[in-house]
Amino acid sequence: MQFTRPRSLSGLIVLGFLLISLPLLAGVVSASFQMSSLSQRSERLVTHGVQGTQLSQALVQQIAAMERSARLYQVLGLADVLTAFHDNHDRMQAALDGMEALPGDEARTGLTQSIRDISASISRGLDTGEQASIDEALAQFGQLSEAAGELSLFAGRQIDRELRSVQSATDKARQRLLLQTIALVPISLALTIAFGVLLGRPLRDIDSAISELGHGRLDTPVHVRGPTDLRALGQQIEWLRVRLQEVSEDRARFLRHVSHELKTPLATLLEGAELLVDGSVGPLTKEQAEVADIVRENSLRLQRLIENLLSYTAWQSQVGELSVSKFSLARLAESVVDNYRLTLASAGIQLQWEVEDLEVEADYGKLRLVIDNLLSNAIKFSPDDATLLVRTRAKPDDRFSIEIADSGPGVAAADRPRIFDAFYQGEASAGGYLRGTGIGLSIVREFVAAHGGSVELLDGDLPGALFRVDLPIHQPRDRRNALQTAPLLQQAKE
Repeated sequence: MQFTRPRSLSGLIVLGFLLISLPLLAGVVSASFQMSSLSQRSERLVTHGVQGTQLSQALVQQIAAMERSARLYQVLGLADVLTAFHDNHDRMQAALDGMEALPGDEARTGLTQSIRDISASISRGLDTGEQASIDEALAQFGQLSEAAGELSLFAGRQIDRELRSVQSATDKARQRLLLQTIALVPISLALTIAFGVLLGRPLRDIDSAISELGHGRLDTPVHVRGPTDLRALGQQIEWLRVRLQEVSEDRARFLRHVSHELKTPLATLLEGAELLVDGSVGPLTKEQAEVADIVRENSLRLQRLIENLLSYTAWQSQVGELSVSKFSLARLAESVVDNYRLTLASAGIQLQWEVEDLEVEADYGKLRLVIDNLLSNAIKFSPDDATLLVRTRAKPDDRFSIEIADSGPGVAAADRPRIFDAFYQGEASAGGYLRGTGIGLSIVREFVAAHGGSVELLDGDLPGALFRVDLPIHQPRDRRNALQTAPLLQQAKE
């Protein structure tokens, strides 16, 4: 007959509990039977020992009473004394009958028969009434007492033998129980592990599917094996994955449409600002030139924000691909800061510059975007006439760190757990010219992770937020496509 596994999780758990309990239950039942057998043997031993002792004492007492009656009869010759002798003789025979009823062997049967024969001979001698026969009968009481004493000793030895037998049986039962325990525990453990694996596999599938969804990886179909209810849960998760994938595709489609609608007017605005700054439409006064610079700078900043927003999906798919090159970290940081010189000057923000000149291996474009996003964030949340910190330093474990701190209000405790989540902007209102898209720090975290590094939010010397990026100076071969020197033209341009 083919075994049918329960289809529900509860049925599988109940079956597992029963199968795991059966060996233990079998061991308990076996131990119960063995203990019951030993208890019965011990009870019989105690009962027989007590009965044997009582009968032995009764036998000795009746023999002594018979001897007293016989000696009185020898002196007095009275029929009443002879009758008392026979009464004691009958009680002695009853004690012998009781002893013969107890478990024993042929040796004890021979002793009881010898006592019967001697007592019968004494009884016949007394019944003759002749003095010679009476004297001869009285002489046999010594043999009778000796036989009774030997019978008592035999009963004691018999109890000792039975006691040793019970002790031996107890030792054997203990050994059997120990062997059963040694055999049953691995069986129960094996069954526990087997059902743990059987139940753990679908739970691991569900955990893996939820983890994939949580990390935004929506391309892997969800397939859960196991009980029906867990498979149904897997189907629900698969439905959720498909819906999330559709939502993600709708969002990407929407962003593409927005890109088409925003790029043309933004390009026109940026081109007009460039024409004003270059003086193509005529010379500008100092105040007009400053306004034109502000328009151009904020147009460029708006363009970066829009490009960040529209390219987020593409960055997610390419975040793990690094084009590694060697370059100067100080020159990279300077090129990023140069783009914000006008903004810093207009807001009166002082820059605390503590940058070491290190040669590092990284993806130049991605690391530039990391510094750019952190610096843009710091400027956005800093008040006028504040101080910003840009610090890079080498660490002793062949790593380096980048720290950017601001003098703004900092990050609220409620926002810190989600500050690196995509599109999360927190409750605090941002200063500066534009409110961000909420993906800058998410991109920072993903690009830093792609380099095998980490980014964390700390409390620094300045009153605002301090972001510290920790990265290896040299990238291992499995994280790079090709190692090459960064083109100087690209660095100079940026």
